[in-house]
Amino acid sequence: MIDNPKQVADLLEKLQAALPLPAIIIPRLAATLREQKPGMSIPRECQVTWVTYAGDEGGIMCQLSFTAENGEEDAFFVSITHLDFDPRLPLAREIAAYQQRRVKRIRRQDRRLG
Repeated sequence: MIDNPKQVADLLEKLQAALPLPAIIIPRLAATLREQKPGMSIPRECQVTWVTYAGDEGGIMCQLSFTAENGEEDAFFVSITHLDFDPRLPLAREIAAYQQRRVKRIRRQDRRLG
C-alpha cells in the first residue's frame, strides 16, 4: 500500500474545504500539457477546483482550471504530486509531506518490482 488511508482522507477533507486552491504547474507538467494541447500557452499558476482520491494507483487527483494567455479556459486532471504550492498556504506543509511520502513509496515499490 502506497498511501495511508487515514492521512489521505484527512488531507482530502482539508483540500476540499480550501477549494479553489492556487497551485503552481511544475515545468515537466507544463511540457506534458503542451503536448496534449499544442499551441496552447500554459500559465505557471492555476487553480485547483476539485480533488478526489484515485486509490494507490493515482493518489490525490486535482482538476486544474486556468485561463491561458490567449483567454482560452481549460481544465486538466493531474496528480497532486505534479504541482507546487506557495509555502505560505495553510495546507502547504501537509501537501508537501504527502507528496514526498508518496513519491518515496512509489520509488521504493518500483525498486522491489524492478
